[in-house]
Amino acid sequence: MKTSVPEPMEKAFSKAKKMVETAEDIKIYSHIDCDGITAGAIISTMLERMDKEHEVEFISLDKIDHLKLENELTIFSDLGSGQATEKLSTSSSNILILDHHPSLRGRDFNYSTIQGKFLEINPLFYGINGSHEISGGGMAYLLARKFGYSDLSWMGVLSGVGDMQNSLSGKLEGLNSMILQESIQEGQIKSINDIAIYGRQTRPLFVALSYFGDVHLPITNNKTESILLLNKLGIEKKNKKEHRKLCDLSSAEKGKLFSELVKMLSREVPQRYIKHIPKLVLADSYEFLNEEPYTPLRDASEFSTAVNACSRNKRADVALKILKGDRIAALDEMDVLSKDHRRYLAQKIEAIENEDMIISMENLQYFEGNGIKSEVIGTIAGMILSYGDWRKPIIGFTQISDENTDIKVSLRCSRLLAYDGIHFGHIIRNVAEKVGGSGGGHSVACGAYLPADKKENFLKLFNQCLNNKLST
Repeated sequence: MKTSVPEPMEKAFSKAKKMVETAEDIKIYSHIDCDGITAGAIISTMLERMDKEHEVEFISLDKIDHLKLENELTIFSDLGSGQATEKLSTSSSNILILDHHPSLRGRDFNYSTIQGKFLEINPLFYGINGSHEISGGGMAYLLARKFGYSDLSWMGVLSGVGDMQNSLSGKLEGLNSMILQESIQEGQIKSINDIAIYGRQTRPLFVALSYFGDVHLPITNNKTESILLLNKLGIEKKNKKEHRKLCDLSSAEKGKLFSELVKMLSREVPQRYIKHIPKLVLADSYEFLNEEPYTPLRDASEFSTAVNACSRNKRADVALKILKGDRIAALDEMDVLSKDHRRYLAQKIEAIENEDMIISMENLQYFEGNGIKSEVIGTIAGMILSYGDWRKPIIGFTQISDENTDIKVSLRCSRLLAYDGIHFGHIIRNVAEKVGGSGGGHSVACGAYLPADKKENFLKLFNQCLNNKLST
């Protein structure tokens, strides 16, 4: 696993630097998720400092084929590799791709037939894994780094967390760890090995505990049991009138909580998984030291969720402003969007639970997300994983949009399944392609797009693919 940029990759970024330096009119197309929005913010900040005329647009992957490039230089960030981007090239518009997803072209692609300059930089070309060693925002940062803007490294870290690059091991690895170290050296970030509970800065501890993990425990979705657990461990729930957050706990208190969670999980999983339990309970957390404590922007996981709340509500512009430091009005807008986002998720999860919508098959479980926005179907799948059987992946289906009746598929699974060596991103890609769709992603979080009439066929094939792969 590489923790420094390979020399051939550095040379490619030097070429990219020249492309940017010589261009006067630049358009950035970036993916509309936390990683993509943050990648766009890094490049836009870099270009602003260089007084370069530019525009940023956040798009979904299905829009790329229909673009008409009219700018002197077009930069695709966190997308472009998995699409036939070379067909968009013209003699008057150069193309630079900074992506970490599998490429249609490969490093040795013959570019001689392409009009204009075309440069694609992808970590996969250099033996670097794009799923957990570097994100799209990380690739954008490596370009900004060429211009000496190492103070943008914190956004590279945020991108990695937002893209779940730390989901399997609980920490940032590979080039992500190099970017993290540079941000620590800049005095921007503190890395803390902590209990892996979401909401370190903002959620009352008893609430955060009730959402812990993807294996069903007595405390799962049960705030009363969470309070009883804290009482049993002698951990105070409040500091005077304020509910304590995870970040308020002492090392001794965290030690007690860690030991108890390990015991609880060990009682619920087969013997052979027990060695992995500590990795489920402990993970590295990243604090942005320039942000206010007890706010969502202080913690990388919470910050990434806030950015995603903007993107899910088609307000990437709000997240872009905040990432670039325009905080006054945008913070209020982000707060409203985040509250709306949480309310929407809670309503949909309650409906799935109350209507008993999770259907179990031999090797998987799924739910019909009719009426659920395609942008959040994956988030909901992850949040209801503990309602079902952790031994099986959970899949959510929903219509892509009012205009597009094709199906969006999102899969989430327990990290324990990934520790078994199962990579659902690879499986979902293969199965989707067999039914005329497309897909991919990480081992524990992935998705696909299917023709409207192929869902049953997809489920049947997926179930068959998992025969003898899952533990019992």
